[in-house]
Amino acid sequence: MTAIDFAAFVDRLAAVSGETILPFFRTSLGIDDKGPAGRFDPVTAADRAAEQAMRTLIRRSFPEHGIIGEEFGPERADAEYVWVLDPIDGTKSFIAGMPIWGTLIALTRLGEPIFGLMHQPFMRELFSGDGLAADYRGPAGKRSLRTRSCNDLSDAILFTTSPLLMGEADRAAFRRVEAAAKLSRYGGDCYAYCMLAAGHIDLVIETELKPYDIIPLIPILAGAGAVVTSWDGGPAALGGRVIAAGDARVHAAAMEILKG
Repeated sequence: MTAIDFAAFVDRLAAVSGETILPFFRTSLGIDDKGPAGRFDPVTAADRAAEQAMRTLIRRSFPEHGIIGEEFGPERADAEYVWVLDPIDGTKSFIAGMPIWGTLIALTRLGEPIFGLMHQPFMRELFSGDGLAADYRGPAGKRSLRTRSCNDLSDAILFTTSPLLMGEADRAAFRRVEAAAKLSRYGGDCYAYCMLAAGHIDLVIETELKPYDIIPLIPILAGAGAVVTSWDGGPAALGGRVIAAGDARVHAAAMEILKG
């Protein structure tokens, strides 16, 4: 497959998911709760339909590739090339009618993320990266993504989806970083990471992520110049506790505080 063919395919994959999801957005759709008792984890017909549509297109185009998706699990997960799909990252925002959600698509080779894309179809925005470069396409046109310089944590804008998603000890550690930052805001899911890649915010700290929540974002973040790791400095692709920063100095300062 040539670079042009690949670009056309991932654009089609994003378009198919968006065409499937948008008729459900801001409608009275049914919501199922797949979370454990006491923890709301919604899933909708839009999540399931979009993932099925993407899986069908991948199987038809690349029958030898594997697929890992949030809603329907692994399929040929030991293949050389595996697609990682999260049809709606930010389902809680989706069901609330807020447009800070997106479809996450990644391609891995031998377990390493080599391409990632976040598509926000309602706002017609695409953020993509291959670990070496990252790009934006949307109503504002096309441009390269680059993180911004931030000298000190005290100058940083910090995001997390919600501290309520963290365990007690992790929430206490996050609060220490929050107290040192210039500004903190909650919400965003995948969109916050893309704003970090675009140079609008400086730091994202999360816990309890699944691999499909972060793998598609890693090539975008790395391509834009961000540092993204686990809280202990290891690879972020396994999910769990993840920290992403646009400037290595902010990453190091936040890591030091998280270690307590």
